[in-house]
Amino acid sequence: MPRKPKKQAADGKTIQYATLKVRLYPNETQVELFENTFGCCRYIWNHMLADQQRFYLETDKHFIPTPAKYKKEAPFLKEVDNQALIQEHNKLSQAFRVFFKDPGHFGYPNFKKKKTDRDSFTACNHEFESGPTIYTTQDGIRMTKAGIVRAKFSRRPQAWWKLRRVTVEKTKSGKFYCYILYEYEVKTPEPIVPVPETTLGLKYSMGHFYVADSGDMADPPHWLKQSQDKLTKIQKRLNRMEPGSKNYQEAVQKYRELHEHIANQRRDFIHKESSRIANGWDAVCMRGDSMGEMSQRLKRGNALEAGFGMFRECLRYKLARQGKPLIIVDRYLPTTRTCSTCGLVLDGEVPYKKRLWQCPKCGAVHNREINAAKNIKAQGLAQYLQYFDCQELRESA
Repeated sequence: MPRKPKKQAADGKTIQYATLKVRLYPNETQVELFENTFGCCRYIWNHMLADQQRFYLETDKHFIPTPAKYKKEAPFLKEVDNQALIQEHNKLSQAFRVFFKDPGHFGYPNFKKKKTDRDSFTACNHEFESGPTIYTTQDGIRMTKAGIVRAKFSRRPQAWWKLRRVTVEKTKSGKFYCYILYEYEVKTPEPIVPVPETTLGLKYSMGHFYVADSGDMADPPHWLKQSQDKLTKIQKRLNRMEPGSKNYQEAVQKYRELHEHIANQRRDFIHKESSRIANGWDAVCMRGDSMGEMSQRLKRGNALEAGFGMFRECLRYKLARQGKPLIIVDRYLPTTRTCSTCGLVLDGEVPYKKRLWQCPKCGAVHNREINAAKNIKAQGLAQYLQYFDCQELRESA
């Protein structure tokens, strides 16, 4: 069957999505239902993946069975929301689509394990004459099978937003959260052509999170380092305790809650900083650094700990909502050892410990990170203007 075309927005408008995260407070019956749903989703995923592999070995063709195939041999699947099982089938199909499209970037789908994979399920909202299957109330969320689950809202959606789906997640510390996806139409923003005065160049920095071409630095607090003493004390206590005891379980709970607190602080800083930059500048130029490769190459710290990849993604969609571009330049450009004044490229790398260096041609003294940010900005603007000129030539032709 041909695929159903994606819904188009009205002329002059575009469809945007917003996700609200709320804390859930389910009762005992709802907790048991959620736990069963998590297990059924893992069961369906693993069986569909195993049958797909077996079918491919026997026929050399790709095929994923639907969840309905397993309900006869596993009657407990009928006790949970059918939408959660259908979404597992959709997720597995999507995982194979992106893998076949780009195997070098997306890995082959793996089997799910209870101890390592996160507990979550997704359910879509459907509109019927009797009303929607999922909706929010003053102090809760109504879900299929679970009924109204008590929830705490940090913010409320606008009246014209349409609820599309919800994702229920259980954290390692035992807390339940719900991610509510809304869809709404907005006026399509006019594209903004960047100019040097309103463009910002950013370079990732191990010590300062990022350094701008103007010399500004983020310098976020190092939450993990500040909490390291607490983590060390808890780890020492865990080593002296008997695994499985009551005190051991309490210490593990504190350890998990501390890590979640650090992750929430990091996420809060990233969203606030990316919003400030997206609202204050017309364009941002960054280098397409691979944080995974950088963390393996650098020995001075963990590049993945700062969350710079998440910061780059937040900047991308927040700028796009205002018609502003995020320009990514090649990560292999020698931005650090290129003089931003005269353009001379040094033969060797500038040592990391050497914060300042002098250009042998023009004599300009550079801070290695600020100089790299200036080069990223210059290369990004040239790259964007070249693309913009090509687009005009195509339209005129």
